[in-house]
Amino acid sequence: MSLRHGLLGLLAEGPASGYDLTRRFQETLGPVWPAQHPKIYAELARLTDAGLIEVDSHGPRGRKAYRITDAGTAEVRRWLAEEPVDHTLRIESLLRSVFFWLMSPDELSAHLEREHRFFTETAEVYRRFAMAKDRGDYGTGPQTQSLRVAAEAGIRLFQALSDWAEWARTVSPPTPDSPATPGDRPTDSSG
Repeated sequence: MSLRHGLLGLLAEGPASGYDLTRRFQETLGPVWPAQHPKIYAELARLTDAGLIEVDSHGPRGRKAYRITDAGTAEVRRWLAEEPVDHTLRIESLLRSVFFWLMSPDELSAHLEREHRFFTETAEVYRRFAMAKDRGDYGTGPQTQSLRVAAEAGIRLFQALSDWAEWARTVSPPTPDSPATPGDRPTDSSG
């Protein structure tokens, strides 16, 4: 997903400032798709120049609220319906797991405990978000069900990673202290 289309989708819900959009990104997508203030403001300028959004109002201290234009709505709908999905996942935890054999057993155990805790806590954040959606805390518009579906994806993804970290603690990969040779690699991926 591009930041551009994420911003257009959020602005389709209603006008918002750069600050509001940053907060909405954090609430909705959190660690799955982080968006930083400077990148959001730069992209808002590009979207304005492209005629996909426009300034809705000016507030104190130069604060601007933006709204999506008809062209912006058409672009986000085109992206949703026609653009192929980028299924690339960059999960550093999985990259690191390839090299667990370089860690001592104590280091590995501590690392996997931290990973398990992080993924469990993140899944819980999405559970609370989903419960708020189910209670109607975020309104009852059509976007509410979509946000609930997205929250469920976050719950399932982070719960699966939490389960993986817990499972990995039960596996004994070769470590620098063990007599494994460089060509030794685990072949069984079943639990």
